[in-house]
Amino acid sequence: MAAPMAWIDILKNSQKTCLIQDGRRKLHFTLQDGRELAEEYDINTQELVVRKWRRSSVLGGQGRWEFEVGEQLAPRSVNTEGLVESMSNPVFVRKDTSTAFQWRIRNLPYPLETYSMQCNQENNIVITTSNKKYYKKFRIPDMERCNLPLQQASISVAHANNTLIVSYKKPPPILDMEKALQEEFKKMKASKDGDVDCRPS
Repeated sequence: MAAPMAWIDILKNSQKTCLIQDGRRKLHFTLQDGRELAEEYDINTQELVVRKWRRSSVLGGQGRWEFEVGEQLAPRSVNTEGLVESMSNPVFVRKDTSTAFQWRIRNLPYPLETYSMQCNQENNIVITTSNKKYYKKFRIPDMERCNLPLQQASISVAHANNTLIVSYKKPPPILDMEKALQEEFKKMKASKDGDVDCRPS
C-alpha cells in the first residue's frame, strides 16, 4: 500500500492515453507491473464514473475487465441450464460522488432499520440485516492504496426505491489526492477523435 502522493507518482510513471468522448474524459494507464487501469470522468462535474482493472491472462493474452466503480452494461446472463438470471437478486454497484465513496444495492426492499453497517478489524465494511436476508462484506480500494484505515463515523446509509445507499465520507487526504489528480489529468494531451499517447513527465 502507498501514501496518497505515492499513488499519484505511480500513475504519473505509467504509460497513459487520454480521450474526450461523450462528455467524459477517458483515461487508460498501463502500470509498470503490467496492470491496466481505465477510468472515465464526467467532464462537467469531474466525478469518477467508471474505474476498471485488467491483468494479462495466464497464457499471456488480455484478461477480462474487473469493475471497481460503475458497472458493465450487458444483457441478462443465462446459466448452463438455459435459465435467465433473476432480475430480483440484489445488485451491488459503486457510484461515487465528489465527497463520498458510495455504493448502491438494488433490489433490497427491507426498511432502513433492517440494516446494520460496521467496519471490522480487517478494514472491511460489513452489511448485515436483522432478518438475515442479506450479507455483504467489501473493501474500499482507494483507502487501501493510500494506507488509510476506515472510520465507523464516516459511514452513512439511506434507503429509497428498493435501493440501499451506503456512503463513506472521503477523508481530507483522499480529497487532496483527487484534486491533485484532476490537475494532472488537465495537463494531459487529449483527443476528441482518438487516443493520444500521454508520456510520463
